Amino acid sequence: MERVAKFYKVSFERFAEDLRAAAPDKTWTDEALRGIYEGIKLPLRATEGSAGYDFYLPYGFKLAPGEGIKIVTGIRARISPGWVLMNVPKSGLGFKFRLQMDNTVGVIDSDYYNSDNEGHIMAKLTNDSRSGKVVELAAGKAFMQGLFLPFGITEDDAATGVRNGGFGSTEKA
Repeated sequence: MERVAKFYKVSFERFAEDLRAAAPDKTWTDEALRGIYEGIKLPLRATEGSAGYDFYLPYGFKLAPGEGIKIVTGIRARISPGWVLMNVPKSGLGFKFRLQMDNTVGVIDSDYYNSDNEGHIMAKLTNDSRSGKVVELAAGKAFMQGLFLPFGITEDDAATGVRNGGFGSTEKA
């Protein structure tokens, strides 16, 4: 197999700023944020035959049906040109609870790593349970998986834009 990427943590400052923005209703002390940050686990494959890298929750959450949450992972990925990281929910969580990613599949381009936000990977999840199930996941639980895939471009491609940011940033180029 080809080695095409490496996971890193974003800086503590980036993580703290993004978590405070994602959950403005909570009061986060620097000490609490530092503890969460230190506990961040880089994505790993569970087995030699696994295609996906499990992303782990840096903090736990509880969602009633219809509720959503933005997960601030603290992770970034340096990806070789010609490759993309596709993030999808763990199939067991979707099957048991209808836990879904709001954008269905997260596309992490190789140039996202150098964005102003340090290429911080985040995921928005919604409990779409139609049977009234509450989803409660603890810190350290795998919640999504990332797959590295090669991609191609058209023969007449002339893209020259430079990314700076996350959602919607390529539309501004």
